[in-house]
Amino acid sequence: MEEEEAVKHRPAQSSHGKSRLARTLHRVINLRTTATARIGSSNGIGICVLSSQDKVKHDDALADRKSDDARVKQRAVLEAVAAKLFAAATAIKAAYAELQLAQSPYNSEAIQRADQAIVDELKQISELKRKFLKKELDLSPQVTLMLAEIQEQQSLMRTYEITVKKMEAEAERKESEIAAWRRKLDELVSENRSSEKKLNASGVLPLFDNFKLSSLSPTHFAQVLHYALRSVKHFAKSMVREMETANWNLDEAIRFIEPRARFAKPSHRHFAVESFVAKSIFEGFNFPDFALAKESPSSVEERSPQAFFDQFKKLKSANPTSFVARNPSSPFARFAKAKYLQLVHAKMECSFFGNLNHRKAVSSGGWPDSPFLAAFAEMAKRVWVLHRLAFALGEEVGVFQVRRGCRFSEVFMECVAEDALLEPPQPPSPTADPDPDLKVGFTVVPGFKIGKTVIQCQVYLSPPPASAPATS
Repeated sequence: MEEEEAVKHRPAQSSHGKSRLARTLHRVINLRTTATARIGSSNGIGICVLSSQDKVKHDDALADRKSDDARVKQRAVLEAVAAKLFAAATAIKAAYAELQLAQSPYNSEAIQRADQAIVDELKQISELKRKFLKKELDLSPQVTLMLAEIQEQQSLMRTYEITVKKMEAEAERKESEIAAWRRKLDELVSENRSSEKKLNASGVLPLFDNFKLSSLSPTHFAQVLHYALRSVKHFAKSMVREMETANWNLDEAIRFIEPRARFAKPSHRHFAVESFVAKSIFEGFNFPDFALAKESPSSVEERSPQAFFDQFKKLKSANPTSFVARNPSSPFARFAKAKYLQLVHAKMECSFFGNLNHRKAVSSGGWPDSPFLAAFAEMAKRVWVLHRLAFALGEEVGVFQVRRGCRFSEVFMECVAEDALLEPPQPPSPTADPDPDLKVGFTVVPGFKIGKTVIQCQVYLSPPPASAPATS
């Protein structure tokens, strides 16, 4: 009976347990559905997203952010290390510049400081390398970058200051050298002027002290001519110096003297000034009275060879300025006066000296004591005694010049710039002048004829034209 009652009640218990389990599962499902619905409604979407997938994505984003932060930090550290290296290199460069500066003049303390600074910077670089390789760097990138930039700027400033000091020292040394060379130049110029003065004062004229008229020959004339031309060159140089001092345009002045002249070298331009002086001072040389109006001798005795020779001996060793001061009405004084007023015109004198005092004094018969006038007086004296000697020979005296463009002849001409003839010949050009002969540019010193004897004139040859490029 008991077993039957047990069997009767078992299905009722089973159905009741299943209903409880069903209710529990239903409640759990409802709770999860409600939670999911709340999550979906809060996200504004109408789909169900599992919470496990959201957690995985959140973890991945966090990991990526941490990775990016690590890369940024590593890059900042590398930039800071590079900045420290560049700052150290700049500091070493500045210390090396200080070391060089301390070498001259020698400064042992400065050398030791610079050497220690280099050693310190190298040690810091070595320590930085060790920490970097062992990953023991402990630095703040921003602070390190700022400090490195400050150190680099300070090192650059030290380098610039040292460079300025070196340049100042070099400038002082150059100025000292320039001053020394200027003193040396002044000494050489003084010596050259003294030598030139002695050379101009000396010559062949003392050989004529005990000379007789019967022993004269054109050879003696050539010797005195050489003596006179040295003085012509000297005065021409004096004129060029005065032009340069007065800030003349030498090219314009030379173009006025010789409009069509061409020079092989710029240093040959002085030949044009020498030509101007020689042509002026030798003008009228073939006349017994030098073509001075109303200044010719009045008697036959005064025109005799002996009279000219006596005048030659009287003035050949005299001081020209003293002679003019003592004999203001003498033929030589009148000759010197006329040639000075002809050669040195008023505008030139005013440009050279700022006034016309020289001109006024010479016109009134005086002769002021100045280097320029002294050089002119010496030249005038030598040309005057050459003229007296030429007419003392008792032969017909003639003067000649060569026109521009004439062929050069060694019989009648002498080239004043032989170095121009040594230049290598230019290759022939189809457009060049077919005549290969040398052409005269202008006469520098006129030539002379004493009887049948010819004294060569001195000429400057025109340089050959530049060859034009060949055309196909």
